[in-house]
Amino acid sequence: MKTAAYVGCLVGLIILIVLAVRADFGSMVGTLAQAGWPLLWLIPYRALFFVLYGVGWFALLRPYNRDRRVGFGYLLWVTTVRDAIDRLLPVASIGGGLAGVRLLRWRGLPLAQGAATVIVETLLTLFTVFAFTALGMYLLVDLGIAGRESTELRIVFLVSMAIPVASALGLRYASPFGRLHRLVSSFIGTYASSNEAEALDQEVRGCLHRTGALLTAGMLQFVAFVSGAFEVWFALRLFEHPVSAKAAIMLESMTQAIRHVAFLVPAGLGVQEAGLVLFGQALGLSGELALSVSMAKRIREVLCSLPPLLSWQWSEARRLYR
Repeated sequence: MKTAAYVGCLVGLIILIVLAVRADFGSMVGTLAQAGWPLLWLIPYRALFFVLYGVGWFALLRPYNRDRRVGFGYLLWVTTVRDAIDRLLPVASIGGGLAGVRLLRWRGLPLAQGAATVIVETLLTLFTVFAFTALGMYLLVDLGIAGRESTELRIVFLVSMAIPVASALGLRYASPFGRLHRLVSSFIGTYASSNEAEALDQEVRGCLHRTGALLTAGMLQFVAFVSGAFEVWFALRLFEHPVSAKAAIMLESMTQAIRHVAFLVPAGLGVQEAGLVLFGQALGLSGELALSVSMAKRIREVLCSLPPLLSWQWSEARRLYR
């Protein structure tokens, strides 16, 4: 049964990866041939993003990790696994978080504590995306390319700000997991202990009261998002169409905003491309060039995500074997 479970999981993972990347593979090869091998420098550069996220998560974990059961190296690996799952697999951007909680439990961290840090980190990411989007909209005006579309975008932005604010208030004051447990229990006619749900609510509230750790993690996430603009800037230089740092940050910001809105799309297929084409036109980028930039980012995404996914499956297989 253990062997069958492992084989089934591995085959399913391979199928999902193939479905996620097969439509883009030819374009990726063409983009690499056009830009040349220097484009592959984006792969080691991505480590900066993971380190920044990992340090922020490590700060949130500190009160639960005084004995260093979870070392930074291990947490950095878990960060890459979470990102790879959310990037390549059709898991609505929540599968990575669930895997992260599971991998923390491997090191003996209680479920409620590990899940609380993942939930709070996800909430911080939501606020970071909005802050990064605000920066992008400011740069649209600063670059003199704002039009009627940017006005509509600002209206949508202001209205949707209620989502992270309401989420934060609900997590801090409303005990949502305990309420959900009671609702589900009454619906299905069972009244199992709600200790785990209440513990999770308590740990989440505890995380949200640690202002220093929240600010540290939030600022590091914001820097990580800004660092992604280098990929756009570097790719366009390789394609012999250099742009300013402001323009690169604006393109990255707007693309990330659209991608997070369409989080249900597996691997963001088509969403990233649409964002770069839409806002690239305002900078004089042709549709073909914008798609080439998207393919450059897709190459980095696939090559950075496959090793963590495979290492995760290898680790799962070893645990099944034991």
